[in-house]
Amino acid sequence: MTTFVPKEVQAGLDSARVQSLKSGSRLRILADGKHHPVLRMWETGFSVDAETAPNLRGYVDLYDGAIHLFQCLIIASEEEMGEMRFEFKQLTAVSNTAPLDFERSEDAPVALIEAQK
Repeated sequence: MTTFVPKEVQAGLDSARVQSLKSGSRLRILADGKHHPVLRMWETGFSVDAETAPNLRGYVDLYDGAIHLFQCLIIASEEEMGEMRFEFKQLTAVSNTAPLDFERSEDAPVALIEAQK
């Protein structure tokens, strides 16, 4: 049995699928001062709407709502069904604290309490 779907119907289905992915995801990327919603994310990359961000490349920041998750070096992979797919060349987690220049021992004091005079 062969299933035939006219091009117009397939385009409408693809558009509806991309729209539902946009509204269901909190992930977004910041590239060149513009935010783009992430449709899907997997271990080695992510996808965005092909119409809004077709030529992204280089460093981007990945956010979950207002939380900065990763700094990413990306390259464009392929376009399929209205999604532009990107692959990570480098993915660096963002930390809220500065890195330490030394090893902190497990029994180190948390704070110093000075005697009052």
